[in-house]
Amino acid sequence: MSDRTEKPKTFNLHWGSGIIAEEAIVDSEHHRPTIQLLDFDDGSLSIRFCHYSHNGRFQRSPLIVEESDIDGLREALENTPRLKELLTRLAG
Repeated sequence: MSDRTEKPKTFNLHWGSGIIAEEAIVDSEHHRPTIQLLDFDDGSLSIRFCHYSHNGRFQRSPLIVEESDIDGLREALENTPRLKELLTRLAG
């Protein structure tokens, strides 16, 4: 057995970089809608709404979530407590 821990995913934007602290992903027919909690190196947090292709490539186009994927994303958010709390604040 290996003691290796999974390396966190990182991001680098022109205004800062950091790690993807949490993400909720659902596999849909056309893509993988994803909501991410971005934890910047300066300690600030942001939410990114994005999507990936089925082969794992980040897509640089708007996220479109089908109604049929809403329940799957909600279930995925159960494993992302910090992200879920921020989205709850957003939704009121």
